[in-house]
Amino acid sequence: MKIQHIRNACMIIHCSGHRILVDPCLSPKGSLPPYSFIRKKPRRNPTVDLPLNAESMLSQITAGMVTHCRFGHFDHLDGAGVRLLVQKKVPVYCNVLDEPFLQRRRICTVPLKMNEQSEFLTGEITMFPAAHGRGLAGWFMRPGAGYLIEPVGEKSIYISGDTVMTPTVMYVLKDLQPDIAVLNAGTATLDFGKPILMSMEEQLEFIKAAPGKVIAVHLDCLNHLSTTRDMLKHAVSKAGLSDKVMIPSDGEEMEL
Repeated sequence: MKIQHIRNACMIIHCSGHRILVDPCLSPKGSLPPYSFIRKKPRRNPTVDLPLNAESMLSQITAGMVTHCRFGHFDHLDGAGVRLLVQKKVPVYCNVLDEPFLQRRRICTVPLKMNEQSEFLTGEITMFPAAHGRGLAGWFMRPGAGYLIEPVGEKSIYISGDTVMTPTVMYVLKDLQPDIAVLNAGTATLDFGKPILMSMEEQLEFIKAAPGKVIAVHLDCLNHLSTTRDMLKHAVSKAGLSDKVMIPSDGEEMEL
């Protein structure tokens, strides 16, 4: 298995002869509005360019996957991402609640129901609920999902999606034992309420609970993020977890 990290939560998973594009946010630097205007400097998003090798990486995708996409979640599916998925005419796995939104944009959807195992290319996939914040913020940011992918003859991989720590996240990590876990880090905050992604303490809890390698993404790319790559590297080093965590740069390829 190989994973090519592009930017934010966007990556391409190579497994069983397929190239699965996850959460495509492909707009140029500074072309999208800020998420925070008060707590953080109101810089336009994304705050960094796509990596130079993005075009070649994206040219051969065979499937797509979207964790959430409505109500302003352009950092997981933006206009450029929509155009690519439509152009490539690839099947896009999604939450059944997001299917109407995606179909209106002429995306070929494969809708999934929460907590139900379904066929996935050469294996199986199960979608789990993600809590994109707590209280009012979490209600406003829903619906979100994470995915456990279990390809035949390949390592299993859990994509957390945008979520704070929940019993469901712990269940997937401890009971279902994915070989690889992708953590959406960054500790994002809006101009009101508590963080809508895991705090540093929760990120370390996630890493400790994961049975195998953890890949930390969703870093250094949006104006409402509080945790940087350097901060996370320091925290995992201090906790003695550095050997367990990969924190890829934009454009980096990882053999797993």
